[in-house]
Amino acid sequence: MRIALVVPGGVDRTGEYRVIPGVLALVKRLTADHDLQVFALRQEPEPASWHLAGARIHNIGAGWTRLRAVRAICREHRTAPFALVHSIWSGACGLIAVTAARLLGIPSMIHVAGGEPVSLPEIRFGGRLTWRGRLQELVALRGAAVVTAASAPLIRTLAQLGITARRLPLGVDLDVWPARSPARRRTGEPLRLIHVASLNRVKDQSTLLHALALLDAWSVPFCLDVVGEDTLHGEVQQLARRLGLEEHVRFHGFVRQRELVPLVMGADLMVLSSRHEAGPIAMLEAAALGVPTVGTAVGHIAEWAPAAALAVPVADADALARAIRSVASDEALRLRLGREASRRAVEESADYTVQCFEALYANLTAAARART
Repeated sequence: MRIALVVPGGVDRTGEYRVIPGVLALVKRLTADHDLQVFALRQEPEPASWHLAGARIHNIGAGWTRLRAVRAICREHRTAPFALVHSIWSGACGLIAVTAARLLGIPSMIHVAGGEPVSLPEIRFGGRLTWRGRLQELVALRGAAVVTAASAPLIRTLAQLGITARRLPLGVDLDVWPARSPARRRTGEPLRLIHVASLNRVKDQSTLLHALALLDAWSVPFCLDVVGEDTLHGEVQQLARRLGLEEHVRFHGFVRQRELVPLVMGADLMVLSSRHEAGPIAMLEAAALGVPTVGTAVGHIAEWAPAAALAVPVADADALARAIRSVASDEALRLRLGREASRRAVEESADYTVQCFEALYANLTAAARART
């Protein structure tokens, strides 16, 4: 089957930098049985193309991106027809996929993987912040033949907007993150925490650091590794210093997957403080290694709690600190959470994601053939 996959980016030609692990895992698996043509909107500022993981990447570049992306899909369709157009993320990607598919008379799918259907004006985040964004989401999501979304909370959000979506997580790549049972903590050592996320408003590292300051005041021994690109120009590091956490927190910046795996494997607990998540994939990666998550009640954290994660209200530093402390003082609880989290991550791995997408592809193309 020939498939056009539309993504905002995350498919850098290096395969290591500026990549989205969930998208890369999907591309690797789809190319095994399909002719996959990936249309990346702004991976690079200038138009270009390259091969990655068996797929052809068509980078659209800046300037009239939506129009040129639709034209690129139509042009490639004339070379050899696509069976369908699939967008990972809604927003501009979804609108491009739906428009191109309509012009070509083929089905389209949208996978909602981020903040497209939400509006958080206090941090200027979400696809529905403006009337243009709300219109774009409405046109894209209502125009797709099938809409999928990463987690149950996101499904509920879409339902409130009148959109019926199917739950389908972007699973973890078990070739990179091998499944294992949780390891016991070393006696007498501090609780080893890890936080994997870009430093930005939606990830809300401020709440996380204030929670850690409470742990420090309660004399709970811990250390934290923070991994992720800094988009706030040192603001989070300055807050850590003001809270007296320099000896407890290490900032690593961006780390490649091959270097991240041992960091996560050495942790006792993943901690996340996001105001919104569709997933997150970092939680699933940690879960595969037997490392459970304590975090705010968003995405997979909300739907896995209390059996495979601990969830607390958004922006509640006190509740987050108490949840971390409860795991630090109860090794049986941490191991139980880790075992169940690993089971779920393996059950819904990247292989499962691709099998589900392929089943939807088969249904959509069969229905299209029946109509014609």
